[in-house]
Parts: sequence; C-alpha cells; structure tokens
Amino acid sequence: MNIVESEIENKMRQKLKLHGGIFFKFVSPSVSGVPDRICILPHGRIIFVELKREGGIVSPRQKYIHKKLRHLGVDVRVVIGMEQAMEFVREVCGEHGKS
Repeated sequence: MNIVESEIENKMRQKLKLHGGIFFKFVSPSVSGVPDRICILPHGRIIFVELKREGGIVSPRQKYIHKKLRHLGVDVRVVIGMEQAMEFVREVCGEHGKS
C-alpha cells in the first residue's frame, strides 16, 4: 500500500502536537531544494524535514541544500514513508518502543 505524503504529514502533525510540537509545511519561493516541513519542539528544538512518500527520491538540488544547511549546524532530516515518519516521532519525542 502506497500512502500519499499528505497522510504521512497529517499523522506526524497529530503525534507531534500530542507532545507540544508544531509541524509546519514550508515553501521557499526563491530557493528550490529547501526542506518542505519544519518541526518545532519544546525547548526550542527545530528540525527541518524533507518528507517523501514511500519510494520518493531526494533530488540532487535537495541534497545540495541539505548539505549547506547541515554545514551551518542545522538539523535536517529526510523521512521517507510512514514507518520512518513514526520512528522520527518516537526519536524526537522520546517514545522509543511505543507506536
């Protein structure tokens, strides 16, 4: 079953909200390749997330921008599919072992 990106995004948003987080969809009109979601967690933790459906591919431009952001000390993650999305939520919310 191939879940669409919007379903993954909605599930992540719901789970992160339960832990006091915010999950914004982000568009950068003047620069292509910028991660498309911003995860803001309690205590000022901010993570840029490139979200893809299962089978989605990160473009060379996205890889380039992600590398530039990481070089500046930004936490950038690539999350592909629902399974990785839920693992990301467990990691950042401290819920290892929970679904």
